[in-house]
Amino acid sequence: MSDYFSLKAIKKLKLKNVGKNVKISETCKFYGSEFIEIKDNVRIDAYTVITAGPELVKIGSYVHIGVNCYIHGRFGIHFRDYSAISSGTRVYSSSDDFSGGYMTNPTIPRKFVKPFEKKVVIGKFVNVGSNVVIMPGSVLEEGCVVGALSFVNKKKLNKWTIYFGSPVIALLKRKKNILNLEKKLKKEIHEKI
Repeated sequence: MSDYFSLKAIKKLKLKNVGKNVKISETCKFYGSEFIEIKDNVRIDAYTVITAGPELVKIGSYVHIGVNCYIHGRFGIHFRDYSAISSGTRVYSSSDDFSGGYMTNPTIPRKFVKPFEKKVVIGKFVNVGSNVVIMPGSVLEEGCVVGALSFVNKKKLNKWTIYFGSPVIALLKRKKNILNLEKKLKKEIHEKI
């Protein structure tokens, strides 16, 4: 017995697009599934919740979303190829204004709230540790890493840099050997065809 949806069950989710070799835990929940695109070789683990629409949540190829993640993608979240977020991570494309100038929470009529709403981009080869919080408008550039328990509230995290903290700070540069491994993987896949 598998813990993942069958191909037939994935079709019943009515996602906008679904690629090949996609594994989605049967305990995942999708809201606004018609605004969610998933490419090839993706795995979404247990108890993950993804909300989307009116903007798209786009999940590239070879992406892993760990156990118990929350993806609030109503205003767009893009996971580029080979990216991964670990268990317990929260990614928000919208957040209420908690300054006291406006009311908060989804039960309040829109004219009384002033949320910050902006797309989030998780770049190619990005790796995010467990229990990280990523706020609206964040762009994690290609190859960056965010350590566990960090808080990302910056507009842009630089390419091939390792970050950690609350809020995150740059610690050191990351090696780019992954680019060579990607070429080998693509060559191996091409040879199998």
